[in-house]
Amino acid sequence: MAGKISRNSPCWCGSGRKYKICHEAFDHKIAQYARNGHMVPTHDMIKNPEQIEKIKESCKINIAVLDYIEQNIQEGWDTAKIDQIVYDMTTDMGGIPAPLNYEGYPYSVCTSVNDQVCHGFPSKDVILQSGDIINVDCSTILNGFFSDSSRMFCIGDVDPEAKRLVDVTKESMYKGLEEVKPWAFLGDMGQAVNDCAKEHGYSVVREVGGHGVGIEFHEEPFVSYVTKRGEEMLLVPGMIFTIEPMINMGKPDIFIDQDNDWEIYTDDGSLSAQWEIMVLVTEDGNEVLCY
Repeated sequence: MAGKISRNSPCWCGSGRKYKICHEAFDHKIAQYARNGHMVPTHDMIKNPEQIEKIKESCKINIAVLDYIEQNIQEGWDTAKIDQIVYDMTTDMGGIPAPLNYEGYPYSVCTSVNDQVCHGFPSKDVILQSGDIINVDCSTILNGFFSDSSRMFCIGDVDPEAKRLVDVTKESMYKGLEEVKPWAFLGDMGQAVNDCAKEHGYSVVREVGGHGVGIEFHEEPFVSYVTKRGEEMLLVPGMIFTIEPMINMGKPDIFIDQDNDWEIYTDDGSLSAQWEIMVLVTEDGNEVLCY
């Protein structure tokens, strides 16, 4: 990263300051990690303060929509109703639902019920019943900047074991968050998530994970939860990514619905849960931007 720009040129980050007083030492530090064999971020994975502020504005819409769903979701709703609420609220606040038409996805939100791991299609035929658990995964574009988060909801009288899965999945996400700090590694976070899930007897989905986000809907790096401490990409200030573990009550194996190539289910029919937050690596730790 260092050496590709003159020390007296404007810094690549857009601050307007000379490179030598802005990010030169930062780049040299990253280069040292790279020389030691670590995966390191590229400049385009690092957001500047102006970009971060615009991303936060997008997050405000995403949070407001999920807050409304949380306060109102109930037994008897069909999941198409959730899709309509997300579309209406997002557009009323000036945003665009990021999933809508993304790589052919036909809805404004993902609604994954019970054994659906992720990417569940909203439908008038899927009516929430007492005992269901559902993940509502909401993503927003505002003025070209992206936000992304999801929450689990328990409908009516949920079996204690299902509620435990939901709670442990959330706990594992926050255990991972505790490991997000500058000059640590994504693998530190991934192992914390995995250890928490396995301590409670659950399995972690391997094939689907989190991602960088902000300038695009899905950016590098891929964020896995089956990784080891000290491995995966170096974390540096300005990186933004999601922590969104998908945790199964049974085995980790999954399959994709061949009819639509989107909806993912547990292979053994066991329940699955997912929570998602969007995290900024700061100079002294992290900041949750979206939840």
